[in-house]
Amino acid sequence: MTVDRHLLEGKKHIHFIGIGGAGMFPLVQILHAEGYTITGSDNNESDTLARERAMGIPVVLGQRPENIKGADLIVHTAAIMEDNPELIAARQSGVPVIERSVLLGYLSTLYPHAICVAGTHGKTTTTAMITQMLLDAGLDPSAVIGGLLPSIGGNGRRGESDLLVVEACEYVDTFLKLSPDVALLLNIDADHMEYFKTMDNLIASFHRFAAMATTQVIANGDDPRVMRAVEGITAPVVTFGFGEGNDYHPAGITIGEGVRAEFDLIRRGENLGRLALHVPGRHNILNAIAAVAAALEAGADLAHIKRSLHDFGGAGRRFEVLAQLGGITVADDYAHHPAELKVTLESAKGMRFKRVWAVFQPFTFSRTAMLLDDFAAVLPIADKVVLSAIMGSREKNTYGIHTSDLAAKIPGAVWFETFEEIARYVCDRVEPGDLVITLGCGDIYKAAKLIIHRLEEMPAAR
Repeated sequence: MTVDRHLLEGKKHIHFIGIGGAGMFPLVQILHAEGYTITGSDNNESDTLARERAMGIPVVLGQRPENIKGADLIVHTAAIMEDNPELIAARQSGVPVIERSVLLGYLSTLYPHAICVAGTHGKTTTTAMITQMLLDAGLDPSAVIGGLLPSIGGNGRRGESDLLVVEACEYVDTFLKLSPDVALLLNIDADHMEYFKTMDNLIASFHRFAAMATTQVIANGDDPRVMRAVEGITAPVVTFGFGEGNDYHPAGITIGEGVRAEFDLIRRGENLGRLALHVPGRHNILNAIAAVAAALEAGADLAHIKRSLHDFGGAGRRFEVLAQLGGITVADDYAHHPAELKVTLESAKGMRFKRVWAVFQPFTFSRTAMLLDDFAAVLPIADKVVLSAIMGSREKNTYGIHTSDLAAKIPGAVWFETFEEIARYVCDRVEPGDLVITLGCGDIYKAAKLIIHRLEEMPAAR
C-alpha cells in the first residue's frame, strides 16, 4: 500500500479520537516526544488516559465536535463508529483525517531498520522482549507495542537510532500499511474471519506482509501456515521453533518454580548457551526464541540478550499478577482468542493453585459467534468460569449473540452484566490458594481492580 511520505509536513497539532486505545498510546508517546501538540478524546476512563494526562496532554472525556478545534491532523481508531459525532465533525472540517494504522505506516517509513512483529498470538510479548533486548544492548530503539512495557513507562518510545520495533496487526490488513525491513511471523490462526472469510485469504495476507520485507523474514518453522505464507519470498528466511530443523531452536528445556523455564539456544548447530525465562508458558519459550533471533540479527550482543531475557517480567496485561491478598492471587491477561485462552489457562493450571477462576470478557460479536464452540471448549480448563457481557467495540450485534449463549455451553459457568456484580460474586466465593485471572482484550481489567478492592476490604486480607 502506498504511504504518504509527506503526511506530517506542516502539521503541529494532532488530535486523537479514541486516544485511550492501546494502539494510539505509543503513537501519542512518540509524537509528543517529537514536539507535536497532542490533544485527544475518549469515552471511557482508563489507566492510559491517566498516563497521558500525566504527560501534560489535554484529554477530554466524551466525544463531541468541539474537541477537534485547532487541530491540523485528526487521527481516529478503527473502533470509532461512522456515526461518532466527533468523527463526523472531523470529516466535515476540511482538516486531514486518517485512521491510526495510516499514521503507524507512515512512522515505519522513517526508520531504515523496522522490525515488524506479526502473528495471531504473542505479538505484544515478543515486541516487548525485542524492545527490551535492544534497549539493554544500548541500541536505543523506537518502539510501538500493544501493551505496557514498564521500563519505557508506556507502550511506545522515541529512540535516537534507526531501529524501530513495531507490533504488526493483521486486522483488516492493517499490517500491509507498514514498511518492514524485517518481518517476523509468529503464527497464523483463525481470527478476524468476519473480514478474511477463509484461511487461504488470511495466509495470503501474511504472505503479502512477508513479501514486503526488504532485509529478512523471521518465521516460525513449526507452523505450517506460516511456512505456506513465506513460500516464494525473495528476502532471506530465518526460521525458529522447537523443531531441530529450525535455524534457532531450544534444547534441554527444564521447567521450574522460580525460574519458569531454562533452555540451551541452538543457532544453526551452534550452542549459544543457557537462557532463563521468568514468564510462564511453553508458548513464551517460542516467543523468547523469536525475540532472541530478531535481536541477534539486529546486532544486539548475546550477553545483554541473556540478561534482558532473564529479567523480563512480561508486558502489561500478559499474565500480569496484580495483587496477592489473603492467599488469593489476582492476575490479568489480554487473551481473547480460544488458542490464547487455552495456553494461558493451561499455564495457570500448571502453577499449583488450589483453583483457577477464569473471568472472561468476550470481545466483538463476530468473534464470539464464529468461535463460540471453541471458546466453550477451552474455558472449562479453569475450575470456575465467570463471564461478562460481550464488548462489541467497533461492531453492532447483527449476529444475535449474547454471553448467555456461551454460558449455556459451559457447565457451571455464570455471567453478569456489570463488573460490580462479577466482583461481588467472585469475592463471596474465592478461597485462599485460588488464582483469579481476568481475560480479554477489552476493559475486563477493571473487574480485576474491583475484585482487588473488595478483597482489601475483607477482614482476612488485612
